[in-house]
Amino acid sequence: MPVWVRVIIIVLAVIIGILIALIIIGRKMQKKQQASQADIEAASQIISMLVIDKKKMKVKDATLPKVVAEQIPKYMRFAKLPLVKAKVGPKVMTLIADVKVFDALPLKTEVKVAVSGIYITEIKYIRGKVEPKPLTKKEQRAKAKAAKKAK
Repeated sequence: MPVWVRVIIIVLAVIIGILIALIIIGRKMQKKQQASQADIEAASQIISMLVIDKKKMKVKDATLPKVVAEQIPKYMRFAKLPLVKAKVGPKVMTLIADVKVFDALPLKTEVKVAVSGIYITEIKYIRGKVEPKPLTKKEQRAKAKAAKKAK
């Protein structure tokens, strides 16, 4: 067999091995995520809060409690988390929001949310009028394209 055929076979074997490993690791991570999601749902409470500010920040820049910052996995410490500063009762707190919830949370508005610890899992009720978020350029193009196809 020529050398280049051997090289291609070895490269393909390595790629297949990596894909199999990724599939196995992905399944394990998915099981862990489902188990933790069940725990989060079991511990959630509905609270009313006034959203003061929301930002995506790194953990070390946020004003999270030291205990919480230490518990965050090392691979997540440099990632930007969706943080919400809100007034819950008389206290001003920094909470971590789910990505879907973060986009939908309106500023300077009173909201009832489901919270598990300091993690906002879902919005239950928004008090007052909610202004629709302006469309991004991608969304505008997609909408225009869909309108053209409809004609």
